[in-house]
Amino acid sequence: MSRLPVRKTYKLYINGAFVRSESGRYDETDTVNYPRGSRKDVRDAVAAARKAAGPWAARTAYNRGQILYRAAETLEMRSQGDEAAQAVDVLVHYAGWTDKFQAALGGINPVAAPFLSFSVPEPTGVVGIIAPDAPPLLGLIAELAPVIAAGNTAVAVLSETDPLAGLDLAEVLGVSDVPAGVINLLSGRRPELATALAAHRDLNAIVDAAGDPELAAELDRLASETIKRTRHTSAATSYEVAVADALERIEATTELKTAWHPVGA
Repeated sequence: MSRLPVRKTYKLYINGAFVRSESGRYDETDTVNYPRGSRKDVRDAVAAARKAAGPWAARTAYNRGQILYRAAETLEMRSQGDEAAQAVDVLVHYAGWTDKFQAALGGINPVAAPFLSFSVPEPTGVVGIIAPDAPPLLGLIAELAPVIAAGNTAVAVLSETDPLAGLDLAEVLGVSDVPAGVINLLSGRRPELATALAAHRDLNAIVDAAGDPELAAELDRLASETIKRTRHTSAATSYEVAVADALERIEATTELKTAWHPVGA
C-alpha cells in the first residue's frame, strides 16, 4: 500500500520551544515552507534570552564548556557533510575556551597605591546575531559559539536565503543540554528582524555577519540609541577562519569588571 510522506514542518526556536510565527506568515523554498518571523517574535525571543541570561552566566565555565561540547556531539550525530563537520569542530573549539579566556583577558593591574587592582571579564548579556546568507550553518555557528562560550545568551536572525540549516540546528539544540532561552533562532526577512532586534532596548550587543553595508549602517544607528556594543565581521567560510581570531570574537561580547582591594595595614 502506498502512503503519503509526512512533510517536515519548520518552526522558530524561542525559549527552548518550537513555535509558529505569531503573525502566521510563511515563506517557501522549492520543497518546504518555513516561518517568517515578526517583530513580536523578536520581542519574545529577547524576553526569553533576558530571563535565561542570569542563570547561564552563573554556571561555571567548565559546565558551559560541557554543554557546548554536548551540542557538538548532537550535531555530529544528526548531520552530514563538510560544512556540518566544520561547524562541529567550531563548537568543540569554543567549548575549550570557556575556562581559559578569563586568564587571557583579565589580569592584575599595576597601581601606585596600597591597593590590589584586578580585572575580570564578564558576559555582556543578551546578544543579537545577524547570520550571513552563506555558509548558512557554519556562518551562524562561527558567531554563535563565542557568544555562548563567553556566558551570554543569544537571539540569532538566520540566513535569509537558506534558513533551513539554522532551523535544523534548533532541533539539535532541543535535544542537547542547552537551557531554554540561551539560544533563540528566528527565520524571516532580514531587514525586518535585524532592525527590530537592534532597536530593542533590552539587547546589550550586536554581532553582524550579514555583509550588507546599508544594513550595517542602520544597525549602528539603532545601536547608538542605547549604546549597544556592535561588531561587524565577514562570514566565516571555513573552520580556520572561524577560530583564527577566537579570543577577539569572545572579547567582543564581554565587559571587564575592575575591583580594588586594600592591602597592608
